[in-house]
Amino acid sequence: MTPARPPGSDALGETLAYFRDLGVAELYLDGRFEEIEEEKKKISLKVKREAGGAPAGDAAAELQSLAFEVSSCVKCRLCKTRKQTVFADGSSSARIMFIGEAPGADEDAQGVPFVGRAGQLLTRMIEDGMGLPRSSVYIANVLKCRPPENRNPEPDEIASCRGYLERQIDLVKPEVLVALGKFAAHFLLETDEGITRLRGKWGSYRGIPVMPTLHPSYLLRQPAQKKEAWEDLLAVLTRLGIDAPARKGKQP
Repeated sequence: MTPARPPGSDALGETLAYFRDLGVAELYLDGRFEEIEEEKKKISLKVKREAGGAPAGDAAAELQSLAFEVSSCVKCRLCKTRKQTVFADGSSSARIMFIGEAPGADEDAQGVPFVGRAGQLLTRMIEDGMGLPRSSVYIANVLKCRPPENRNPEPDEIASCRGYLERQIDLVKPEVLVALGKFAAHFLLETDEGITRLRGKWGSYRGIPVMPTLHPSYLLRQPAQKKEAWEDLLAVLTRLGIDAPARKGKQP
């Protein structure tokens, strides 16, 4: 008669074999089998990404996993001054993805991008101007942590966050990218040309059309420039075949 196996022994054996195949010679269990199973899932996901394989699960689940990874990121100095990371807001199946430069104080406090004064203007631009629910688009930043005193992002900080934003774009697969301000435009278009020269002119990021436009925080300081930003958003709607709502000659 075959002796009864202890509960979980099959799963434990599979886990040990899994780590052995990865070249792990020693494994200290210490009774934490559930933690090991979770680590196994994380390593499996990392191996698939590095191998260039298809992501496991749908985009929403993958984005959630990526957000969890970002939440514990310590790749640059901003991890020491942030309150929390600011990953994204909106739909994982959005046709339009808006990209800003970095979180501000309100975003750092709430963990959601574009919720301060500039964010409220962006919401009006999307909902009142474009006639789209904010929840139907996807909003992210080049940086996931707030720079102290809202200073400009440093090149090494952008480099540290690059992979996160690239992965977000790959997962969402937007039809159009809207670059809000110079840092987002420089990231996507690999140029150092000024945003006032870039805005309104279509560019491309890995085959995805990019519309550079003025950052909402700039528009708060220079409200007369809202007309230019409105024209850029109209171009996005036209590109996607979406009719603009009747505005009676007024921009957001």
